[in-house]
Amino acid sequence: MKLKDNKFYLAITAVAIMSWLLVDLLDNDEDQQGAVIAHSADYFSTTYTKFEMDEFGKLTKKLVADHVIHYPDDGTSHSVNPVMYFYNDKTPPWVINAQAGVLSGDGKDLLLNGKSVVHRAKSEKARELIINTSNLRVKPETSYAETDEWAELLSPPNVTTGIGMKLVFVAPIHLELLANVKGKYETN
Repeated sequence: MKLKDNKFYLAITAVAIMSWLLVDLLDNDEDQQGAVIAHSADYFSTTYTKFEMDEFGKLTKKLVADHVIHYPDDGTSHSVNPVMYFYNDKTPPWVINAQAGVLSGDGKDLLLNGKSVVHRAKSEKARELIINTSNLRVKPETSYAETDEWAELLSPPNVTTGIGMKLVFVAPIHLELLANVKGKYETN
């Protein structure tokens, strides 16, 4: 009878240990799932295009990107190769492209990471302008961009470089290089 009692206690002990291990294992899975869910995408898009119009239905902005991923925990949208167009009546559109971008949840701040290029084509009313820089911060609502990085302004045949830049690309257009400004200008 003593052997049967020992088997009974051993079986109960084994079941208790297995139950404890199973509960511990399930708790770890829930912890890992919670960490993954905290910053997981809720939707994504490839060959993404977004149009913005004013109250009269006139196109004001357009965003095109290879890929866009939205994260619901902070509301940000991450994009690959974003190209942003800003339209106005007086000049050709301003076009800003970069290697990657992060749009804030409220849509007021667009951080363009890596190499960024700002371009405005030549027209009857405006000279061509190309700005090469990096890590550009754009405020789409106010048509404003800035960077603390090196910037190169090309308006053929003129070249101007400097550190840090502020740009307002709606009338009146305002462009300012902040430090170490150097230029090479040709006169006719």
